[in-house]
Amino acid sequence: QVQLVESGGGLVQPGGSLRLSCAVSEYVFRIYTLGWYRQAPGKERELVASVDSHGNNNYGDFVKGRFNITKGTSKGKVDLQKNSLEIVDTAVYYCNAYVPWAGYWGQGTQVTVSS
Repeated sequence: QVQLVESGGGLVQPGGSLRLSCAVSEYVFRIYTLGWYRQAPGKERELVASVDSHGNNNYGDFVKGRFNITKGTSKGKVDLQKNSLEIVDTAVYYCNAYVPWAGYWGQGTQVTVSS
């Protein structure tokens, strides 16, 4: 069973920054496409950012250069650095690991942007 352990959510003011981390096994880190999705109340889950096994990044249109996804220097971690946060970024953020034959989700971490 693939496990994804998220950390780093919390409360931040508009314009602030937050870093989310997702810990995975080394096998998952090497083989799977790793990504972050989010789901706001009453809305569908949407892609925030992803990075595949070759290091190619993909971002949701709303990111507009504010977020950056990286695979950590210590294998087994994928981070999402979020800058210039807006109130509309408030959501539960989920780590995702994907290969064509399987997909897995973390438990989710709440990010609240509020003054």
